[in-house]
Amino acid sequence: MQKTGGIQKMITTIKGGNAIYQLPIGNEIVAMNELVGQQITLKFNGKIVCSNCGVVTRKSYSQGFCYLCCQDLARCDLCIIKPETCHHHFGTCREPQWGLDNCFTPHIIYLANSSDVKVGITRKINTPSRWIDQGAVSYLPILKVDTRLKSGQIEMALKDFVADKTNWRKMLKNEIEYVDLISVRDKLLLKIQAHINKLNAIKLDNNVLTIRYPVIQYPYKIFSHNFDKNTNITGILQGIKGQYLLLDSGVFNVRKFSSYNITLTY
Repeated sequence: MQKTGGIQKMITTIKGGNAIYQLPIGNEIVAMNELVGQQITLKFNGKIVCSNCGVVTRKSYSQGFCYLCCQDLARCDLCIIKPETCHHHFGTCREPQWGLDNCFTPHIIYLANSSDVKVGITRKINTPSRWIDQGAVSYLPILKVDTRLKSGQIEMALKDFVADKTNWRKMLKNEIEYVDLISVRDKLLLKIQAHINKLNAIKLDNNVLTIRYPVIQYPYKIFSHNFDKNTNITGILQGIKGQYLLLDSGVFNVRKFSSYNITLTY
């Protein structure tokens, strides 16, 4: 069977603790879990279409946009990567209404174990997909605040004591050790109590949740497929984790190639 069209990052949900993946391709949705164990081919058709304005672009910026949209859209601004630099209150947001709708909503500060324990933030409505996208095997929401700026400020305070990055190679190879996230949380919150009080953060009393991924074999070595170097990728789909397809020929980051027009054969 073949499906052709522009792709976007996989839609992720949890069912019974299992990560469920769906790939948007053109106007269709492909259930990717069902393809694990099968041979698939991904062929780049030489066309990239901006996911915002629909123009054909020679290069994808910020995971699926043309250059002009990347410069104009608030979702492509640096403050999305570094929320502590949010500047909406200065009147300089690229899209003030978008900022109000997306940055002035409840945000969750969490701990996750995807390669080692890390701290992160996400809008409340993005849970649990955020943790699946990061390949976390366990996660623990620890605080809730009412703006993205506050979540970034708390994350910055926590970064003095815990990492905020995932080692993506260890994550894909499943080289992950058990971490007692509740114990880590309790120690960290004591260190930033002043920030919690100042920002009116709400402490969350949640249980640690776990995620199982549809993987039959993790890679021993990491080789990354790249449509900009090789337009035809084929192999046995041995699993899916984060936003990566784990093929026996290498790994493919779906999110990185958002808006690429491809043909999926399976």
